[in-house]
Parts: sequence; structure tokens; C-alpha cells
Amino acid sequence: MGSSTLEVPEPGFPVLMAGRERTVLVGGIAALALLAWAYLARGGEMTMAADFALVLAMWWVMMVAMMLPSAAPAILLYARVRNSRGDAAGIAPPWLFLSGYLITWLGFSLAAAAAQLELVRSDWIGAMNLCASAPALVGGALMAAGAYQLSPWKNACLRSCRSPAQFLTRYWRPGPSGALRLGLLHGTVCVGCCWLLMILLFVGGVMNLAWVAALAILVAVEKLASGGPLAARLAGVAMLLGGAGVLVEAY
Repeated sequence: MGSSTLEVPEPGFPVLMAGRERTVLVGGIAALALLAWAYLARGGEMTMAADFALVLAMWWVMMVAMMLPSAAPAILLYARVRNSRGDAAGIAPPWLFLSGYLITWLGFSLAAAAAQLELVRSDWIGAMNLCASAPALVGGALMAAGAYQLSPWKNACLRSCRSPAQFLTRYWRPGPSGALRLGLLHGTVCVGCCWLLMILLFVGGVMNLAWVAALAILVAVEKLASGGPLAARLAGVAMLLGGAGVLVEAY
């Protein structure tokens, strides 16, 4: 049985995974994300259905497409540590860590799917384009997302997402349950970082692929680019101004 603490190298260290193993893991992550994007590109007709399972599937696939690329560094770092330490450290396979991450976003997707069906039923968003038209909803959503972008809660979650080595060191536990728990925690941090950005899908259109891609790029920049925290704050200011402009123009 491994210990309950683990020293994790910073991502800049030389990659310790064997070339074949690294290729398989990176290829698997890329394939999963690409399949999700392909599904989104061809699956717009399903959003017109009122079946909760279909709407849930659409949201979960969309979250995989948008979030998995920015989670790849943490997944690869976990796999690298496991490869370097071997079975003696009690480190479970990376797919358990990934499963925990995806399960967390499934939980978010449950809430989003329920919200979508209720918003359509109440005529707050269109049944065809799944896009809000009421100025109060559009302006309010933009201002709420903008305020959250500038909040200490967003900053704390983003800082954790941008520091996978520190995250793994702090929360690592041995064995399969430890890996699943680690993935669930990492997914929870990511949801905490991005949940209001995902709500903006109702502003630009849930199945508007350009809007989905724009938000996915913003998430990736926030988490992976050197200027990510600054980009998050600038986006927040833009959202606040945009939301205020919508409300002023309407009222």
C-alpha cells in the first residue's frame, strides 16, 4: 500500500512516460475530444426533442468537447507520475482519474439539461435555436458571468486548474478509489472555474458551434496560457459592459 502523500514534478520536467504510452494516452484524449466535436457538429436536430436523456447526452458531449483539452495537462501529468513510480506507489491507471473528471461534468450536465428544458417550457429560450432573446436574461447572464470572472472564487479555482502538480500533490490518495476521488475533485474545481461561462451558452445559442468554440477557446486560454488570469479578468470586464449595454438599451 502506498503512502498518502506524493511529490509530483512540475509539468516542465522531462516527460518520463515511454513514447508509446504517451502516444496512446494523448491520442485517446484527442480522439475523445474530436469525436465530441463531430457529434456536436452533426447533432443539432436532437436538441429539438423534449426527451431528457437526449438533452443530457448533448450537454455531456458538449462539456467533454469544451473541457477535455484544457484538462489534458493534469491527466498527462498523473500518467507520467504513475509511469515513473510504478505499482509500488499504489497509483491507479489514468482512466480512473479521467473517469472521475468526466463524472463531475456529467453532474453539471444533469443540471444544465434540466435548466434547458425548463427555459424552453417557459419560453425564455427558443426551442429551435436554444438561444435567449429576453434582454433581462441576456443582460443578467452576461453581468453575472462577468462578476464571477472577477471574483475571488473564480481566481481560486483557476489557480488550482493552472497548477496541476500542486493539485495532485495536495489531494493524491493511493489506489483506485484515490484516483477516482482525485478526478472528481479536479472536475469539481473545473466546474467551479467555468460553470457561469457554460451558462452563457444560453446567450449565444447552445448549438451555435461558433459560440461553443469561442467559449472553449476562452477556457483553454485561461487555464493554459501564461496570461490566462489576465484574459479571465478582461473577459469579465467585457461581459459586464456587454450585459449593462443590453439592459440599458432595452430599458
